Amino acid sequence: MSTATNRRDFLKKSVLTAGAFTIVPRHVLGGPGFIAPSDRINFGYIGNGKQVKTLLDSFIRLPEVRVVAASDVDSKKLTRFKNWTEEYYSANPPKKRYKGCDTYSDYRELLARRDIDAVVIATPDHWHALQSIDALNAGKDVYCEKPMAHTIEEGRAMVKATRKNERVFQTGSMQRSWADFRKACELVRNGYLGEISKVLVNVGGPGIPCELPGQPQPDYLDWNAWVGPAVWRPYNAVLAPPIEDDGWPRWRDYIAYGGGTLADWGAHMFDIAQWALGMDESGPVKIVPPEDPGAQFGARFFYDNGVEMVHEDFGRGYAVRFIGSEGTLDVSRSFLDSNPAGIVTAELKDSDDRLYHSDNHYSDFTGAIKARTKPICDVEVGHRSSTVCSIGNIAYQLGRPLDWDPVMEQFTNDAVANRLRSKEYREGYRLM
Repeated sequence: MSTATNRRDFLKKSVLTAGAFTIVPRHVLGGPGFIAPSDRINFGYIGNGKQVKTLLDSFIRLPEVRVVAASDVDSKKLTRFKNWTEEYYSANPPKKRYKGCDTYSDYRELLARRDIDAVVIATPDHWHALQSIDALNAGKDVYCEKPMAHTIEEGRAMVKATRKNERVFQTGSMQRSWADFRKACELVRNGYLGEISKVLVNVGGPGIPCELPGQPQPDYLDWNAWVGPAVWRPYNAVLAPPIEDDGWPRWRDYIAYGGGTLADWGAHMFDIAQWALGMDESGPVKIVPPEDPGAQFGARFFYDNGVEMVHEDFGRGYAVRFIGSEGTLDVSRSFLDSNPAGIVTAELKDSDDRLYHSDNHYSDFTGAIKARTKPICDVEVGHRSSTVCSIGNIAYQLGRPLDWDPVMEQFTNDAVANRLRSKEYREGYRLM
């Protein structure tokens, strides 16, 4: 698959295509409500696994979107994606003739296309940074699944590439576009719970080492390309199950490819805590893991304003609980309630601060593409939330308290922890 040399060659060739961005802002062509033909946004999808059907359904229904290409190292998944896309356009023909969904086993070939404006990246976490940066350097806007980055170093590199190339980057932490989560954060921000002392965040446990045995490699999968920049290990169906097995792949459990459920769901729930606490460009300053080295819960995160955030199962599923001097508020995908009840039923005042209002995470991204603005879950936001997950994983792994400087983005008391801000890349791969 990709080597450092090949990636450099690709990027050199992409310089000429980066200026070929096909979206013309509507204010150039006409007044409000004017939709020019060039307002159609051509999408390519990189990674066609379990999550991609939701992402395809969410974007393909937007009138400004055309899905024109896909890439995956699994030929069965690639064919399935092509069929889904072309069946949709056959049943819902666009005004301009649709030429089909082209497929590529190498994502760099997709990125080299001049007519693709934006990409959706839904590959395993260990690929997010390299593919996002390649896409940004090729002039594409990026929607990247959460957790945005696999390491702290990768996240900062993704931010830098987004800013350098003046691209739009949306992280897939879509709870920010849900009304209950926004209201919960606005209630916290505006003091309806009084002074916040503690936040409980319930998600699953940290990542673990991968010790799965090798199995025969299926002929439809390029396993070498799937492993990519990660340290080599043989194929196992737990990591990349066939599409006939409709369950979720478990690569997320392993630190070589993900960050455990701590990172997978933490990128949703820690993200909401960060939003409510006004920490979108910062983070905790100290992390204290549980005393039991085998514990899956109990890490405590401390912010410089005195708020303590605890990774704790408080008995309501994956959710967040805010504890303030005037009461508590719980929020999840299935409930928003408080004690006393009047907190959550309170109507926000005209004078209250309001947060970015998005009712649709996907049209928010396309709207930002047209307006050339930051979306609700911009790359910096995604980086800061994935960083909370990363420093939590590092604390669980090392089993000792860590002091974190969110400005310098480094640990101030632990050289070993600082080395874990990055990771070892397989020969031939490096972070650009």
